[in-house]
Order: sequence, then C-alpha cells, then structure tokens
Amino acid sequence: PRQATHSLCPSTSLKICSEICTFEAPDGRRGRLLASSSAGALLRWRFWQFGEWVDVVIDDRLPTRDGKLLFVHSAEGSEFWSALLEKAYAKLNGSYEALTGGRATEGFEDFTGGIAESYELSKASPHLFKLMQKALTLRSLMACSISVKTKTSLKLVKRHAYSVTGAKEVHSYGCLVQLVRIRNPWGRVEWIGPWSDNSKEWNSVQPEEKAKLVYSAEDGEFWMAYSDFIQQFSRLDICNQTPDALSSATVSRWNYSQFEGDWRVGSTAGGCKKNEATFCSNPQFVIKLEEEDDDPYDGEDGCTILVGLMQKEFRKDKRIGRDPNAIGFTIYRVTGYVQSVILLVLEAPLPSTPQTTSQPALKGCNNINLGPDVLLRQQYTARSNPFTYKREVIERFKLPPGEYAIIPSTYEPHCNGSFILRVFTEKEAAARLSSVFIFQLKKT
Repeated sequence: PRQATHSLCPSTSLKICSEICTFEAPDGRRGRLLASSSAGALLRWRFWQFGEWVDVVIDDRLPTRDGKLLFVHSAEGSEFWSALLEKAYAKLNGSYEALTGGRATEGFEDFTGGIAESYELSKASPHLFKLMQKALTLRSLMACSISVKTKTSLKLVKRHAYSVTGAKEVHSYGCLVQLVRIRNPWGRVEWIGPWSDNSKEWNSVQPEEKAKLVYSAEDGEFWMAYSDFIQQFSRLDICNQTPDALSSATVSRWNYSQFEGDWRVGSTAGGCKKNEATFCSNPQFVIKLEEEDDDPYDGEDGCTILVGLMQKEFRKDKRIGRDPNAIGFTIYRVTGYVQSVILLVLEAPLPSTPQTTSQPALKGCNNINLGPDVLLRQQYTARSNPFTYKREVIERFKLPPGEYAIIPSTYEPHCNGSFILRVFTEKEAAARLSSVFIFQLKKT
C-alpha cells in the first residue's frame, strides 16, 4: 500500500510472505486471509482475536473524498485489497478511529495469530543478527521503522514501516560481512548507501556468491550492511508464527501452548508480588522444559521460551473510556522442591523416613500451585519488566531444563480482567493450569 495507518503496516509483510495468507485455523476450518468473495459483493475476512479466529463480513463500499480513498490505498489504481482489509479491521475494532495510534505488533498478531517481539536497535544485542536469521528460518515476519528523532538520509523514510526479508553473510575482501535485505512496501524509493543496488561494494563479492542474492532490481527491495541497519533504523518487530499458520511441513516451527484466565476480585485478583497478602491467589500455569535448543543463536545452552500475556478487549475498553490494567508476569522454578504441608488431602503419602515426613515429591505431580513460602520468600527465576498498560507484554528468556510456574497478574490487587497467556518454545514442552494449593515448600 502507498499509505497506511501504523496499525496496518503488517499487511505489507503479508503480501511478501504469501504462505502465511493461507492457513488452517485451530478448529479445522480453512480460509484465506486475503478476502474471499461471495454473491452480492460481500467479502469475508478472518482475524485472530484473543485466542480465536473471528470472521468479519463486509461489503465492497469504501470511504472516499473527491473520488479518492480516504485511508489506506495502493499505488495500483485497480488494487483494493489493502483498503478492504482496513475496513474489515475497523469493523472488528468498532470504527476507523479505533485504529489510530496502534502498534505494528498488534496488526501482526491480529492478522496471523502469532506473537510479536519488539527490539530497540539503539540497544541491539550482540546476537541480534543471528536471532534475525533464526527468525527467518522459523518463517517469522519482520518489520523495521525509523523514529522521528532519528537522523537519516540516503532515501530512507521516517515513520514508515519496512519489511525485513533476508539476513545473509557474504565474503568481501576476505572478510564476512553481515547484510540485511529490506523491502519498502511502496515498491520504490530505496536505500542508496553501501550495499545498495549496483553499489561498488558488490564488486568485492565473487560472482557465484553474488548470484545467490537478488540485488539489482528496482522493486523497493534492497540490501544494506547490518551495521548500517542498526544505526539507521530505530525499531525491529518480529512476529513468530504458530504451527497452524504455516502450511509447509518442511519448515522449522515453534511449539505453542495457550491458556485463558481471569482476575476476579475476591478470588484471583492478587496483584503483583509487593501485595504479599494476595499475590499467591493469582492464577498459576506450569510449563515443563525438557530439551535444550539444537542450535542456539547466542551460543548459550538452554531452552528458549517466549511468554506473552495479553489483556482482552483492550481497544474496545479504550474506546468506551475504561482504563486498561497494568499487567505483567513472574516465573518461578519449581523442579527440585518437595511438599511439606498441603491444604488438600492427598490420597497416598509416601512412607515416612528420617529425612522425609510424609512428603510426596513435587516432580511428576499434576495441578501444582505454589504458596507464599515459595512465591514471597524465594527468588523468582524471570519476570516481565516493567508492568505495562499496553495490550500485551512479551518477553524472551533462555532457561535451563526444568519445571516452571508462570504467574500473570495486574500491578494493583482487586482488579477485574480477562487474559490470554501464550507460551512459545523451540522444543516440545508440557504445559498445564495449576489448581491444587501447596505451601511451605523446601528444597530437596
């Protein structure tokens, strides 16, 4: 599209990654993310909303002024899919106005059902390039943008979303150079700095290596050095896809677990850890990580885990003037603990020994719920930081194999709300909701 509201810039990545546009929803229905029409010029679109795929039906009438489309439009005068997508998305959220001020990551998730991370490139990790390569292998969608405050030239556009479509290393004068391939959705206006189309840097690359890279087409797509990328661009968004969004059986993919839950005043709205009297009443979810990553991008052994906590009805609540909750989560490791006192009666306690006093082992038990002796006195393993009023908080961690309890909460106690908790792992992981309350836990 030539122009787009900020929420809709992921549509440019979807146009590139056509495999994502055809998917099988978790309930077995198949559909196309790009509109499928029926009699009467009606069009059906499917969006992901808080764990479910929702159908939205619209007609083909679009808002115009003086014969021109008011909002999203394509450079091609006869192409209308992006404007129709925007209309369906506006209907889903209640109005066009509700799309104002959105984030690219929200559109990514609503269009694909994936989980989206954001990185400030001014604080780029030394391993970010390897992470980008791994994300592309996993068929993740990526977008980058430039803030208003960033100084730039060489035909890069501020406040504009670009798609990231490749990350490769090439040999140049005997050294490996990291390159990033970027696409301007306008289909024109390209970077003219080092490693741009037909720049002198390509003369240092062997013909057979150069032939593997498309580098001289006037199509809005261009290469640039990774070192220039993190200096010129401000932000990188990566949307990791759920297994059901990928049709190819040969691609690498994430493993995925999803839970729904509620914070309810008087029962499960415990607030953050500083609220010692109520924190333990928050919902708890257990994830068991058994296998380490095969090829860690950062060279560190462990299990990569992505945790996303999303509060429901975020845009609709904002539209009616209701303030969202400040949300976050805390992770505790529970492997290696045993139970010494429980509130519920166990069917068959272990025989007593001098070392144990009727203490069934925690490992292997279902429906485990950690009590105050662990949650208030033990150090947490990881947490989201800080609490946020945004629709979703997402964090990536590298944890050793083991069993972990994830505790989503609001910052303040006694706040009603509903949420979706999503967990992505590189290896298969067992996940469950905890329901049996355990307290006074001790390490074995």
